[in-house]
Amino acid sequence: MPAGWYKAVAGPHKMPVSGLYAITDPDHPQLIPSVEQALQGGACLIQYRDKCSDPASHRAQALDLLHCCAAYQVPLIINDDVTLAADIGAAGVHLGHTDMPLAQARQLLGPDAIIGVSCYNQWRLAAYYAAQADYIALGRFFSSKTKPKAASARINLLQRARALSCPVVAIGGINQHNGHTLVAAGANLLAVVQGLFSAPDIRQAAQQLSHLYS
Repeated sequence: MPAGWYKAVAGPHKMPVSGLYAITDPDHPQLIPSVEQALQGGACLIQYRDKCSDPASHRAQALDLLHCCAAYQVPLIINDDVTLAADIGAAGVHLGHTDMPLAQARQLLGPDAIIGVSCYNQWRLAAYYAAQADYIALGRFFSSKTKPKAASARINLLQRARALSCPVVAIGGINQHNGHTLVAAGANLLAVVQGLFSAPDIRQAAQQLSHLYS
């Protein structure tokens, strides 16, 4: 498929105001069916995260996810890999502290791309990137199997972030049982991996997480 086909089909995407931000589980045996179940359950943003696959498999999976997300008119964000996001015409990219600088990513992806930045538990980073990114991610707020060694963040960081000028994503050990505390504290979106893709019924878990905003 040619670069940019996805945006040609789905059109430019706007950053969702609130809801479930599903981040793929690289260990899940059925990537596309599991993501489709999350979309059926109401996920409003999908991030493809896979740090282990070879480049060819990585690109092939990303293209499959683009096709899946296009059917539901939901943006696909690529974790870390700005080049891949630009190559296949993904909606945007999520950047960590060791990734490409935000300004360079914006130059490559264009003004309409959704670019998010991990700010961990650091208010200084959150305040700095809020004026540049389409969203910032804070966490981890609970014990996480995906990133067990990630620094812990306090709920009051979300409360403080309400004053920022961009959406705030909460991440880290979130599920349908504890997500409400983060929503109440001011999280615009809940980023979920294991709490979604390890659930017995992914669609139902997505519905329950999405309904935290209703």
